[in-house]
Amino acid sequence: MLYSIIKSNTYQDSLRLMQLSNALNGTAGINQVSVMMGSPTNKEILRSAGLDTPEVDGAKPTDLVIVADVADAAVGESLLAKVDDFLRYRAPVSGRSGLRSARSLERAVGMLGQADLALVSIPGQYVASEVHRLLDRNIHAFIFSDNVSISDEVALKRRARESGLLVMGPDCGTGRIRGLPLGFANVVHDGSIGLVGASGTGLQEVMVHIDRLGGGVSHAIGLGGRDLSPEVGGITCLQAFRALAADAATDVVVLVSKPPAASVRDEVIGVADELSKPVVAILLGERVEAEVEGNVHYARTLEEAARVAVELAGTRSSRPVALCPEQRWIKALYTGGTLASEAAMLLGDSLGLTGNTEHRHEVIDLGDDVYTRGRPHPMIDPSLRTERMAAVFDDPENAVLLLDVVLGHGADPDPAGALAAVIVDGLARVHADGRDLAVVASVCGTEEDPQCSSAQTLILEQAGVAVLPSNAAAVRHAAAIVRRRDASTVSMPATPEPIRRLLSESPRIVNIGLREFADPLLRLGAQVVHYDWRPVAGGDPKLQALLDALS
Repeated sequence: MLYSIIKSNTYQDSLRLMQLSNALNGTAGINQVSVMMGSPTNKEILRSAGLDTPEVDGAKPTDLVIVADVADAAVGESLLAKVDDFLRYRAPVSGRSGLRSARSLERAVGMLGQADLALVSIPGQYVASEVHRLLDRNIHAFIFSDNVSISDEVALKRRARESGLLVMGPDCGTGRIRGLPLGFANVVHDGSIGLVGASGTGLQEVMVHIDRLGGGVSHAIGLGGRDLSPEVGGITCLQAFRALAADAATDVVVLVSKPPAASVRDEVIGVADELSKPVVAILLGERVEAEVEGNVHYARTLEEAARVAVELAGTRSSRPVALCPEQRWIKALYTGGTLASEAAMLLGDSLGLTGNTEHRHEVIDLGDDVYTRGRPHPMIDPSLRTERMAAVFDDPENAVLLLDVVLGHGADPDPAGALAAVIVDGLARVHADGRDLAVVASVCGTEEDPQCSSAQTLILEQAGVAVLPSNAAAVRHAAAIVRRRDASTVSMPATPEPIRRLLSESPRIVNIGLREFADPLLRLGAQVVHYDWRPVAGGDPKLQALLDALS
């Protein structure tokens, strides 16, 4: 027999509906159970499944509807008791969490003073109305909800752009603003890599690989899966590009997406090529013709995108370097001959150097015979290199000092220690002169070597050196520093003030929908209020449209 339970005006979000369904499934005497809100669409689903009853026909969108195929009425009564227990359980749990809650948007905003950002995870048919209310109040929106019409998405994003606001989504699975997780988000370290993603799990995968490689994330701006479609035209993507290009915490921008529509791709890549910071693009499934085109570095896999981003930005332990306009040159002092050859080749490729190019970039192999006559090899005696380093620091036109550190049996017992003392002294002189200089290195060695690679890396990092995981990565990072200096003169449109504040100040957040998205924000010390949302006008779409028109 069919047994139905209708709980009037008992709105539950999708996660609570799932939890209730799980709690009821498996109960003895129940063959099938469905738990839904009483919207017209959901009632049609119940009819199609053969779970229609007269009580269901009268349910409103704000009514909780449970229909079960049960063995007898007694089983139905036990089901009702379980539902009542489940609904009573919610209040004390939320009370102990410390999460502030409000029954209206106005109250939630008032409790925060002025909200900057809202996380929206309510049924799709209500999203447009609610987000327009947010935009009325100059609040950025992160829309986790799906089933939002493309016309509503376009209208919301166009309106947000005109107001200098961001609409991330709909169907936006993940994001990260100033270390705060939005939606489904992993715990990763802060750093200087900003991400823009039309793919939720793709964005997560790249961030996780960045973290594993020693890099860090400044922000991750989700777009929703349709932002790069012809209808939407990449509105949020282009806003995010320009915002991250102007963001002081971001050095490299990463785009994660499936291949955009051709016309949208041309505009998006055109803007990426003009940014003042390098862009790594992973357009999954698109054939990559060249690794680098202008300012854009292409990757074929998510892991490769993360690796290239870390090479360009450096690791999270890399210190920020502010170069003067006249600082242009890379000076590489190497002890390994083949490593020096690789460095020269990669610098030529990265900086477009040819035999006819006039430059003062320099890669010196100090292990060459011309430098070792009458002296031990520099891997044994580091003084040959340290003696030359002072001149690199003292030349006001040098931008980067590039080094290799080679470990192993027979090598100096502490090559990093010998370098660190000279680097600390050299940087002190440079800073006293009102300049800066980037020192970049790689360590060729293992944990089992007598010198221990992690110990040597730590010594260098404490001295102010950016240590990359390979010689090739170190060279590409050095080249990126010089290219960023050259690109810093590029004029970019000013970032709208609301977006600038979102990326530079701690946001105040209204959580609308899934309470669980607010919990990690609260644990991280964010200012967050949960808006205990219910459909307006009892969920009546005609009455809601009338209220929207009057607002």
